[in-house]
Amino acid sequence: MAEQIVFYVLAVGTVLGALAVIMPPFARNPLHAAVALLATFSLLAGLFVMLSAHLLAILQILVYAGAVMVLFIFVIMLLNLRRQDFGEFRATPWKILGGVAAFLVAVRVAMVAGASVANSTAADLGTPALQSFGGAYDVGWALTTRFFLPFEATSILLLVAIIGALVVARREGGAR
Repeated sequence: MAEQIVFYVLAVGTVLGALAVIMPPFARNPLHAAVALLATFSLLAGLFVMLSAHLLAILQILVYAGAVMVLFIFVIMLLNLRRQDFGEFRATPWKILGGVAAFLVAVRVAMVAGASVANSTAADLGTPALQSFGGAYDVGWALTTRFFLPFEATSILLLVAIIGALVVARREGGAR
């Protein structure tokens, strides 16, 4: 029972944090949105811990909540935006249509999730396959065997993005 309460607190917190990133009043200020994103990443790491995927939880904290959020906040502070730069919230027809579409998608996801919960049985976490789920060995094995091509394609994509960022950032008249 306590595990379910913790799960629901983490799940609701994750969804509310994600909504705070994009919904006013938090989304009006980039720093507030970044803090809401940090909370979302941290709560998501808690969900990974509940799944016994401890490596993924640690990577979530180190990579996303650590490195990526430091980069985001650094860029936000570097931009030095003032309150008048944020603009006022305006409800346009496209925003209303997007909100309605997001609500309908959320309702459909809830219906599918409810139907799958009603038709499923609890997994036995004592089985050997689930005991090693999310461990360093299993993730490393999957990345170097089954998902080797997508892993390498991602690394090449990141390398191309870094080279592209260097080309764009290079000043006219030579690199400085």
